[in-house]
Amino acid sequence: MFTIDLMSRVPIYEQIYFKIIELVIKGTLKENDQIPSVRSLAKSTGVNPNTVAKAYQELERNGVIYSLSGRGSFIAKIKNNVIKEFILSDFDVAVKKSLSHSINADELKQRIDSIQLSLTEKPDINMKGDNKYD
Repeated sequence: MFTIDLMSRVPIYEQIYFKIIELVIKGTLKENDQIPSVRSLAKSTGVNPNTVAKAYQELERNGVIYSLSGRGSFIAKIKNNVIKEFILSDFDVAVKKSLSHSINADELKQRIDSIQLSLTEKPDINMKGDNKYD
């Protein structure tokens, strides 16, 4: 299904969590699709089953998946706020990093305005960018 970056600073359970959300956003996983069992995903990625279970618990707590006893885990009907939080989480990381490296809030606001302007001028632009969870 996907690989885990063991050298990343992002905890493994978060990588699993965000990767599953990303697959939902991209349409690879759809509502009611079954996801691999904890044991199966742990084996295929070489990760401790408890780590996978922690990611699945977070996904279920946040309404991304649901579990049926004896049948497995499935993709739930995704609420817009889950997708919004996923997208904004990368933004938050970038803003915090920028602020900690002496880029002030006004510069960031100008950058956002510039990006927004460029998108309104070219609405068909492909926003495919680097993602730390790819």
